[in-house]
This record gives sequence, structure tokens and C-alpha cells, in this order.
Amino acid sequence: MYAITGITGKVGGAVARTLLAAGQTVRAVVRDPSRAHEWAEHGCEIVTADMDDAASLTAAFKGAQGVFILPPSEFDPMPGFPEARVVIDAVSTALQAARPEKVVCLSTIGAQAIETNLLTQRTLMEQALRGLPMPVTFLRPGWFMENAAWDVATARDQGMIASFLQPLDKAVPMVATADVGRVAAQLLQQSWSGVRVVELEGPQRVTPSEIAETFARILGRAVVAEVVERDTWELLFRSQGMKEPMPRIRMLDGFNEGWIAFEGEEAGIVKGEVELETVLRALVSQAQ
Repeated sequence: MYAITGITGKVGGAVARTLLAAGQTVRAVVRDPSRAHEWAEHGCEIVTADMDDAASLTAAFKGAQGVFILPPSEFDPMPGFPEARVVIDAVSTALQAARPEKVVCLSTIGAQAIETNLLTQRTLMEQALRGLPMPVTFLRPGWFMENAAWDVATARDQGMIASFLQPLDKAVPMVATADVGRVAAQLLQQSWSGVRVVELEGPQRVTPSEIAETFARILGRAVVAEVVERDTWELLFRSQGMKEPMPRIRMLDGFNEGWIAFEGEEAGIVKGEVELETVLRALVSQAQ
């Protein structure tokens, strides 16, 4: 039996569907059982737990052949990442107590970076779970292709997407959430010892200009990418209600300056199957 956190989201859902298709038994770990009807219909065991509550997580992980950890993301964290640290402590305590056979934890590209940024939340999780007594895999995907959901409206209505990724011709490792979930499920079913890191990107790297060109093909109109100037970011994010924009700004700096990147050699990076155009077509269809 595999215990899956974050199952009501895109990645966790893809993990569960892949496992079920392989004939595996799935335990859906959810905060709100009312959102788990789909998984109950698929034959999953439903267990209620909060990601910041060690006791309920321990019960959810007990007896599991493998556990998939999908840490919740805090997009406007307080200084020092206290929100993430509460979750990290609860998850670590629960895994120590429940002792599942193995763990796959969703991390991120650039988790090895020493500069503090929004993704440091994943760095802290990796640091905490590296000392667990069972085998642990950290899955580090690239930039999610689904982040382009923010661009659908302006691409469709204005023929423009605003890019924080710069320069516009710089290729960035991106991946579809379907690939992330599929690979995570495959990793859960493997046997290994100790700690390993698996880095994942899509079939090819993508530039902001290529995202605009792909939108243009899908929408049947001209679409261009335009740079959001760096000196406007803090004011822009604060105007959107963000109290602490610097972690996000430093994350974007990391991608643009190259210190948020994969740690291993490119030849060893796992390649996904889902193309950018497939993801963007789905996003455009959902927005209609």
C-alpha cells in the first residue's frame, strides 16, 4: 500500500493514477475528506491528516510500503520560513514514528542552492529528511509548464505574455505535472538504499519566446513575450498583496542568473514525455 499526500492536486493525483493503473493499493491522505470522493470511487483508502500534525500523519503513514510527500507551498512566506518548518517537523516526526519502507519527496530544481529564495522551503525539507532510517528519494523537477496558466488571458486577449524569466531566448528546464506524478509513482515502486536525488525535466528546454510562439499556434493569433523589468518586481508583487516579495524575487533571479539549476550532469537528468504544446492546449481549453 502506498500513502499519497497532496492527492487532490495535479501532481499527487498523477502519482495515484499511475499507481492504480499498475494494480497498486493507494491510501489517499487528505485534509478534507469531502474532496476525496473521486479517490474513494477508485477504491482508495481515505485517511484524514494535516501536514502540520505529526500524530495524524503518523497514523496515515503507518504500514505503508511507500509514502509520497508533497509539501504544501507557501508563496508569501514569513522570514525564516516558519510555515514550512512546522510542516517539515511534523513530516519528519511522523516518518520516524511510522517507519514506512521507503519515501519519495517532491523537491525542486535548485534545492542545493545556498542562496535563500522561495525554493529554500524545499532545501530545508531535504536537509531534515536526509537523516531518516529508510530509503529516501528527492524528486527535483524543473519549472512547471502549468505556471503558464497565468499567461493564458493576456495571450488570448492582448497577444502578449509578461515574462519574469529573462532573457527571452534563454532555455529553461520545464516539465509537465503529469510527468512529475508519473515519474514519482515509478520511483516509489523501485528498490534502493540510502538517499538519492532524481532530477526531471520535459522533452526539451523551453524559452519564454517559445512559450509565446506556442500560444500563438494554439490561439491562431500573434503572441509575443515581453520582459518585466527587474526594477519593477518588488512594487508589482507588493501591489498584488505580497508582504515579503524578496524570496520570490531571489528565486526568479536564481533562474535568470543560473544558480537555480540542476545539480547533476545533463546526461543523467530524467526526461519527461509531455510536450509544452500539450500542456498549453489544456490550459487554454480550461480557461474557455
